[in-house]
Amino acid sequence: MILIGQYDSPFVRRVALALRFYGLPFEQQPWSTFGDADKLAAFNPLRRVPTLVLDGGEVLIESGAILDHLDELVGPDKAMIAGSGPARRRDLKICALGSGLADKAVSLIYERVLRKEQLKLWVERCQAQIDGVLDVLEMERAAVTTPFWFGMRIGHADIMVACALRFTSEAHPALLSAARHPALTAHAARCEALPPFQEIVQKLDPPKG
Repeated sequence: MILIGQYDSPFVRRVALALRFYGLPFEQQPWSTFGDADKLAAFNPLRRVPTLVLDGGEVLIESGAILDHLDELVGPDKAMIAGSGPARRRDLKICALGSGLADKAVSLIYERVLRKEQLKLWVERCQAQIDGVLDVLEMERAAVTTPFWFGMRIGHADIMVACALRFTSEAHPALLSAARHPALTAHAARCEALPPFQEIVQKLDPPKG
């Protein structure tokens, strides 16, 4: 398999970490959505990452759809998410909040970097959404006593939130505080200490305006 995208994207990193935890071999093509957009278009007309090219040539896009396929590959006993019912819905809720946090953090950095004159209303809206998600995730994580969100084993929710937290802390350090978000800070530290996280990482290099 070939994973297209750079690891400073929380969504690309999320997929790469799942591949590593699942023990699935892959190659990385570290293409940029800006500098390599034309190359990306040959695989994904949206020119977005992550894009995963399967061994047979089939192309998967969007991190959630990619992870759904990877879960199917490894089977329900190894999948890093509950298979059905309330437990799966709880998993998916935390994944969605983490994904939304990352999405808003990306939107805000694009607004700051790519616009000569920032739209104040949009900046304030993104900041409010980021603040709100961080507060909810902090409350949810503080209520958990197990090492990972849903037990003793790392899952997609843990990975998504950790990737979103790293991106947010690098892109908008003023919005994420250890004093205000101690449970999330501890969660991020626990995940980032794991060997796959230390291997699959890239310092944020935002596009230039």
